[in-house]
Amino acid sequence: SSRKDRFLYDHYSWMDYFLKYFLFLCNLAFTVFGLMVLGLGMWGLISKESFAQERIGSIGTDPMLVLVSLGFLLAVLCLTGCVGAIRENSCLLRLFSGILLILITVQVLIAIMAYSMQDQIEVYLRSGMLAAMAGYQDDLDLRFITDEIQTNLQCCGADTYRDWETNIYYNCSSPGVLACGVPATCCVDPLDNGTVWNSQCGLGAQRLDEFTAQSTIFLGGCIGGISRWIEQNQGLVGAVAVVVLGVQILAVFITTRLLESINWHKMHA
Repeated sequence: SSRKDRFLYDHYSWMDYFLKYFLFLCNLAFTVFGLMVLGLGMWGLISKESFAQERIGSIGTDPMLVLVSLGFLLAVLCLTGCVGAIRENSCLLRLFSGILLILITVQVLIAIMAYSMQDQIEVYLRSGMLAAMAGYQDDLDLRFITDEIQTNLQCCGADTYRDWETNIYYNCSSPGVLACGVPATCCVDPLDNGTVWNSQCGLGAQRLDEFTAQSTIFLGGCIGGISRWIEQNQGLVGAVAVVVLGVQILAVFITTRLLESINWHKMHA
């Protein structure tokens, strides 16, 4: 009987092994993903020469910095869980579950604040969109983000196509060829004959009245487009949020169960 008890003390159950290696593999996968996101962000910063002396001052507003920060945090957090699981290190596992609990709390608070401050969020979105439009010609990332929003939501500007007046190149007082125009992603049909991209389809669009402009460009602003998209896809948005939160809660439960198992075996070793 004592030999049987000794065997039970020294050996983990199949469930313990499953949880250990499941936690290890999941964290390993997310560590790799985090490093890829970090690498993408760093590549974006380097390719735009954001570390050059004349640009280093504005690096704090670079969209690529978001990818770098998220990638770094994800990689470090998941590496902590990865090493903690495979090495059965109680300190690392406690650190991992503690950070996850903090992140879960922060995400729940953000969700509550977002729901209760919808009008204020719309103000932030509008100011962000206008800032992106102002830097459209000078920042490739801002141009890409703005073009994707306008193309996918079939919109132009923040509230109206005339918002492009805020961009120094599209401003009607600009001496350039883009004056009083809008980007091609505002156009209803930016393709000539359905094949060739016509980058000049939005030239002079701000000079047109709405009745004439509606056949050439999208009149509606993107803030309204974003609001409609959220309303139409609120079920999907909610489902994704629940899944993301659920995965983190599951990770905390698995880590807690693994910690209990490790501590039990240490006590009976």
